[in-house]
Amino acid sequence: MSAETIAVRRKTGFIDEEDEKREKLTLKSSDVDGQQSIKREHVKVVSALAQVASAQWLLILGLIFGGCCSNVFALEAIVREHPTAGNLITLIQFLFVALEGYIHFFSLSRPPLFIAKPHVPFRRYAVGVTLFFLVSVLNNFVWKYHISIPVHIIFRSGGALFSIIVGFIAGKSFSKGQIISVVVLTSGVICATLFDAKDVKEKGEKTGNSNTSTQEFAIGIFILFLAQVLSAVMSQINENTYKKYGSYWRENLFYMHFLTIPLFLPAKDSIIEEFRSLSHSNLVPLTPSAFASFIPQFYAPQQLVYLFLNAVTQYLCVRGVNNLAGNATAVTVTIVLNVRKCVSLLLSIYLFGNKLPFGTCVGAALVFGGAAWYSIEISRLRESAKRMKST
Repeated sequence: MSAETIAVRRKTGFIDEEDEKREKLTLKSSDVDGQQSIKREHVKVVSALAQVASAQWLLILGLIFGGCCSNVFALEAIVREHPTAGNLITLIQFLFVALEGYIHFFSLSRPPLFIAKPHVPFRRYAVGVTLFFLVSVLNNFVWKYHISIPVHIIFRSGGALFSIIVGFIAGKSFSKGQIISVVVLTSGVICATLFDAKDVKEKGEKTGNSNTSTQEFAIGIFILFLAQVLSAVMSQINENTYKKYGSYWRENLFYMHFLTIPLFLPAKDSIIEEFRSLSHSNLVPLTPSAFASFIPQFYAPQQLVYLFLNAVTQYLCVRGVNNLAGNATAVTVTIVLNVRKCVSLLLSIYLFGNKLPFGTCVGAALVFGGAAWYSIEISRLRESAKRMKST
């Protein structure tokens, strides 16, 4: 008996107790079926979201660990043979990122550059672009001064000290936990630097150039120090820009690289010479040996192949870091990046035979531990601030 028939019979008085029971059972059964149907739909939705989230995280982690770690390998493969190729490496990286960004922001309605209207005024980028250029060039300029990849990784991981100093100047306040963690981090940088300087001096004594090696190493450390200070200032400027105009990281990434390219013009002669030097390296096959029987074999200079791989992996690394920042907390970002740096450090030691003195290893542990502590303290302060606002 349908629900409509029961309703009509109730109005006319032609319904008995059995009909009432059957009606209740029918309605109860339909409610149960409806609830089960809703539960099944919920399970499907949750399962789909879990699959999307897991796939997204696999992509992000793949970009970071695959891109960033491969980038370190390609970079070291170049600078071990050509330590003066810093400007060329930086320029190729910038060209690759700028080209991808130009394709993304291309707009026929805005000649002559055909770039979509930016959310942030060009004048706002002026200082940031200059600082970004200096930081990038300085970081790739130090290879000629006996700075190893491991020390480079360790030193650049100690940027929190300079961020706090710039923050103090900008009027920010910091907790005791943040200050203590930065003290630990800074002591690690100093420890790693001093022991590596001792190692450089000992290697120089074996070749009879101990004074020259030590002086060049000191110059390299000073350049890294200057780059970290400028990087902290640049981060503060970017933070202020994001607060005022909104967080448009992809736009910022494009314009920081695109607008910086003309600044390489004064160094064009050295860049051309660096390119010629790399192009004279040994030829390597581009076609895998498994396909050589039915695909024509092509060859290219090995160092130029590494240069191309360095640019591609740098882009993948940047994309992965920015995706991670948009989908995770600051603590997660810092921990993942610290793990990535540790992996890069271990790969550099394993693949290229870099031997770190015991003191440098201790310094590295202090740097990575202090950085993790600093990020955890930031997360704790943010959670406390949220609870204060909610109450």
